[in-house]
Amino acid sequence: MSSFSMLLPELPSYLRAMGGEEYVGLIVGVFTLNAFFSRFFSGRIADESGRVKVILIGTVVTALAGFSYLFATSLWLFFLIRFFHGISTGFRPTGTTALLSDMVPFNRRGEAMGYLGVAGNSGMALGPVFGSLIRVEFGFDALFITSGVFGVLALILSLFLTETLPKPKPIQLRHINIFKGQLLDLASWPAAVALLPIAFSFGIFLTISPDFVGALGFTYRGAFNTTIVFSSVAARLIAGKASDKYGRIPVLMVGNVLMCIGMAVIGFAESTFVAILGGVIYGLSNGINMPTIFAWAIDFAKPGKTALALGTMLMALEVGIGLGAVVSGFMYGDVLENIPSTYFLGALLGVAGIFSLIAIKKRYPDPS
Repeated sequence: MSSFSMLLPELPSYLRAMGGEEYVGLIVGVFTLNAFFSRFFSGRIADESGRVKVILIGTVVTALAGFSYLFATSLWLFFLIRFFHGISTGFRPTGTTALLSDMVPFNRRGEAMGYLGVAGNSGMALGPVFGSLIRVEFGFDALFITSGVFGVLALILSLFLTETLPKPKPIQLRHINIFKGQLLDLASWPAAVALLPIAFSFGIFLTISPDFVGALGFTYRGAFNTTIVFSSVAARLIAGKASDKYGRIPVLMVGNVLMCIGMAVIGFAESTFVAILGGVIYGLSNGINMPTIFAWAIDFAKPGKTALALGTMLMALEVGIGLGAVVSGFMYGDVLENIPSTYFLGALLGVAGIFSLIAIKKRYPDPS
């Protein structure tokens, strides 16, 4: 997660240096496009050939992509590497979450997802600060090399993971044949629908925040992301366990309310203090929503289809983030005065999320 996240605050500046300021919204959008396509295969491979193999594929891509940015000397090559990099999140989270779900009992599933999120969010917190520091002090090449080195370190650690799938089969060509076998598990559709507005809002945040905090005077732009991630980590320590006890939908209601408030406060911010306050509230919403959504998707999974259900749900994540990135990038148009309206759109998505949960609750039981 550090390898991935340390690049996020600095890539807009890198793109502008190549004369691609009008394509800022595509930095996240192109990445999530391939992450989406990867989900068609990663879940199926994880359920048939093993969780660890899927984890290793995603981690290898992480390492290779980090180093590859060194050779991104043109716009088309930059976006080709971003597209390739998307495979990492199409594979790694699916395998990791399925591996963990195999290890824990049903009544502690939300709690386990919360702890997994703490690890991921810790990487998301440290990465942007470390990345911004390296870029400011040593330049972009040093940043890309560090990202690649972190990917290699993750790969070495991943080699020690123990497979939890009984009798895993070798990966075969049919696993990437979209015309053969099951690609989706639609049983997880309630979790996917609930995730869409959350992901759309996150796409807005990822795209707009680097320029927003730069305009407010942050020298190290990743520091703003870190504040948000730390509050997310704090929420994850209790949110998953709360969803095990009180149910997924009530906890998600709280998360969407906080998302609405947090994005609105950031939109109104004209000082670093108010921006950080809004960021802390928004971070709490992410810390509540994400482990609950992951646990909810696993609740709905059919026997032997855990990774497939997760992959299907995570497609909503990629669609939401991609749309949020493209729409907010278009709304922003590299004009700072347009930034508040993008965050207000994120606040409205919190309201939409609440209504979607109300509709789901009326039509679908909460299996937790």
